[in-house]
Amino acid sequence: MNEKFKDFIRTFSGLPLAVAVSGGVDSVCLLYWLAEMGLNVTALHVNHHLRPSADIEAQYVSDLCDNLNIPCHIFHWTDNKPLSGLEAAARTARYKMMTDWCHDNDIGILMVAHQADDQIETFLMNLARGSGLSGLSAIRKISYRDGIKIVRPLLGTFRDELIEYCEKNHIKYFSDEMNDDENYTRVKIRKNRHCLSEKLGISDDRILLAIENLGRARDVLDADVMGRVKSVIYDGYALFGDSFLFDVPPHIGLKCLGILIQTIGGNDYQPRLNSLTFALDKLKSDCKFTLGHCTLRRLKNQILIVPEGSKTSIRKKNEKIKRLQKQNKQ
Repeated sequence: MNEKFKDFIRTFSGLPLAVAVSGGVDSVCLLYWLAEMGLNVTALHVNHHLRPSADIEAQYVSDLCDNLNIPCHIFHWTDNKPLSGLEAAARTARYKMMTDWCHDNDIGILMVAHQADDQIETFLMNLARGSGLSGLSAIRKISYRDGIKIVRPLLGTFRDELIEYCEKNHIKYFSDEMNDDENYTRVKIRKNRHCLSEKLGISDDRILLAIENLGRARDVLDADVMGRVKSVIYDGYALFGDSFLFDVPPHIGLKCLGILIQTIGGNDYQPRLNSLTFALDKLKSDCKFTLGHCTLRRLKNQILIVPEGSKTSIRKKNEKIKRLQKQNKQ
């Protein structure tokens, strides 16, 4: 267990926590380290019923928690599985079950085991896509999902250290065969990332440092953008003059638009940069289109964003805003 982890985790001492445990080396090691630190944790495991070993892994996590005297809850994803986008659907279902449980049990923090290798792989995947600041700052140490704080205490710890700990202490863990399937971009990057260090001298530590610096810049930008966004949202929709998006630097306009669509559409993520760029360009003149479960409309110099399927009368929305403003003054 490294000092970075210890220093970070001490800030959660005494708080009730949930921790996602898949049975892989990352989450098993995180569970042991939290237990060693004496934190008040409950383990959550989701059996997706996607692999032959799923039931065995679920039983192992349950037995492991019994040995550590840690409460454990096993969830079962029994919904019909989609033919495409299975990985994303499984992730959405997994988080939904865990965050619902957290709400039901008055636990506001869910810890997950993303670690330094995941961070670097995410950065490189987003770099390959040509992502902007948000994508290149990769995974946040703390974020929120469905009102629950998602904490990732292992982002400064590499997978090799976690494997070494488990093997040294004879702790069993499971490996997902998908981790060796080079049809997945992440796996291809994982198996070839060493070339950056060996051939170009770009070490993992330097990549992590760049991600941290980008993350600080992102946080400053986000704080400014959130202030702007909050000023134009009214009761589940946004209405503003075109200057809100076009009298600011383009990256600010794109960020504002992305957060508005994410918020109003109820999405976990913002649309990708190319979709936002296309939308911003389209909004330069009168138009009406959908993106991210939202309908966007421009009429003259006003822009309206509403949940997809909602009415898009800008005149009526203006009247509603005036009524709200009048009520707030009274």
